[in-house]
Amino acid sequence: MPKPMMHLAQFLVHGPTYHSVAMWRHPRTAAAGYDWTHPELYQHIARVCERGKLDMLFFADLNYISDTFSGSLAPAIRNATQAPEHDPIPLLSFMAAATTHIGLGATYSVSHQHPFHAARLWATLDHLTKGRAAWNVVTTLNHNQSANYGEEMKPTDERYDRAHEFMEVCRKLWASWDEDAVIMDRDAGIFADPAKVHRIDHEGRFFKSRGPLNVVRSPHHGPAILQAGTSGKGRDFAAHYADAVFAIQPYIAGAKALYDDIKRGAAEAGRPPSACKMLFGVQPIIGASRAEAEDKQAEHNALVPLEGGLAILSGHLDFDLSTLPLDTVMAHRTEPKLQRMQTRYRTATGELLTLRQVAQNHGQSVGLPQIVGTPADIADQLEVYFDQVGGDGFMLSPIYCPGAIEEFVDLVVPELQRRGRFRREYAGTTQRDHLNQDF
Repeated sequence: MPKPMMHLAQFLVHGPTYHSVAMWRHPRTAAAGYDWTHPELYQHIARVCERGKLDMLFFADLNYISDTFSGSLAPAIRNATQAPEHDPIPLLSFMAAATTHIGLGATYSVSHQHPFHAARLWATLDHLTKGRAAWNVVTTLNHNQSANYGEEMKPTDERYDRAHEFMEVCRKLWASWDEDAVIMDRDAGIFADPAKVHRIDHEGRFFKSRGPLNVVRSPHHGPAILQAGTSGKGRDFAAHYADAVFAIQPYIAGAKALYDDIKRGAAEAGRPPSACKMLFGVQPIIGASRAEAEDKQAEHNALVPLEGGLAILSGHLDFDLSTLPLDTVMAHRTEPKLQRMQTRYRTATGELLTLRQVAQNHGQSVGLPQIVGTPADIADQLEVYFDQVGGDGFMLSPIYCPGAIEEFVDLVVPELQRRGRFRREYAGTTQRDHLNQDF
């Protein structure tokens, strides 16, 4: 009986660092001669990943530079901890022009926008990519982002209640043009049938919108929807709307529990569990031998500055970790904001970690497990994780760029294909085609 196959996506940021704080200064990044600001780099990555038949390219995005650690912007700027980050949305069309199949996703926060603008933007991108657009729907992560918009950060429940209504308005707007509204009868002089274009007249707790959208029905009827929150409210949002969830779970047991919970939530929301794919983040480190890969891992991890790890962890927790001693045991802390990342505070065997250790690990991979070895070793580790969790696939994050992405596509993808664990050809042309491909 054939084994189930994996979905694979490539994680990107329109900036100098991804999950690795060391990425911008890694010798291989520097030696490659590419600049993260050059759009040609992203077209190159898109072509490489499409050659590897990956499901999608996925851009994370933040709209702030964090001053959470020590109350200063300096640590984040000095260490390039998720700063700077240029807007990834313009890159999607640029990358679409260089490819024909691979999905193109980006993060776009709903916290400080109106649904009409978002619905128009993403319907347009869905047209420009011919159905390959994917929107990672997020709410504000950090008080710094709210401050950039002149607002106070809202409580989690309110942010997600607002996000639910935001999506409902977008869905109504995307459906405001019937599929057959555009008739383009040149002889009669009728472009579209007015009876098939509808106002939505939405009035809710957070939004009003009259409609209709001034973008015709798009290939996906709106983009594929991605989600990356793992709070209770985030999981509920994913269960209702997400075509795929990007999750960070350092250990298999936690990944299994999250996988089962999201699938159960999708079923309770009246959706087939398979409609919401789970993509778990991993950081591959590949060598011609296991020793070489371990040397590459050690080289990379040694480049991560402790201050950078503390700055990025403070931003993700929205808590100033400079107020705590470095030898404090993180699992023993009782502050409410420090309860969000309990999976980072212990090793796989349950050993408790100090703030110094947690911050150093966070600067290396933001909690993504590092999978290290030869291409066959990497394939082995992916199979174990995949089979024990239950699927559906992985979000790949490099330690240097360019170079690491090409290594995975050229060395690991063929190994997975030989094992029957990854597609050899695309079965369709849209993002949902790839995510829903029946393996």
